Amino acid sequence: MKTVLTVDDSSSVRQMVKIALGGAGYGVVEAGDGAAGLSAAKANAVHLVVTDLNMPIMNGLEFIRALRQLAPYRGVPIVFLTTESDESLKRDAKAAGATAWITKPFKQEQLLNVVKKLIG
Repeated sequence: MKTVLTVDDSSSVRQMVKIALGGAGYGVVEAGDGAAGLSAAKANAVHLVVTDLNMPIMNGLEFIRALRQLAPYRGVPIVFLTTESDESLKRDAKAAGATAWITKPFKQEQLLNVVKKLIG
C-alpha cells in the first residue's frame, strides 16, 4: 500500500484528504504543522506528501525545503494544497521542490487524480 503524508493545521482538511485517499486504498499519515510533518516523514515510509502553505511553527515552504534535504525524500512528489493562488508563490514552491499545486477548496476527485498521476 502506498502512503501519503498530509500536513495541514486544519483538522477538517486533513480529514477530507484522509477520506478521499483512504477510500481509494492509500495509507494516510497526518501532521498538524511542518515540524510535525518532518517528524512523521522521518518515522514513516511516505510515497507522496500533501502540504498546506500557511501553518504555525514551520510553514509549507520551510517544510518542503527541510524535507528535500532528507535523502529518501529528494524524489518524492509533494503537492501543495492551499488557499493561495499567487504566481510568485507557485514559483517559490516549485523552486523549493513542490511537484503540484491544488487550490482550496478542492474536490476529492481532483486530489485523487493528481495523486494517481504522481504515484499510481
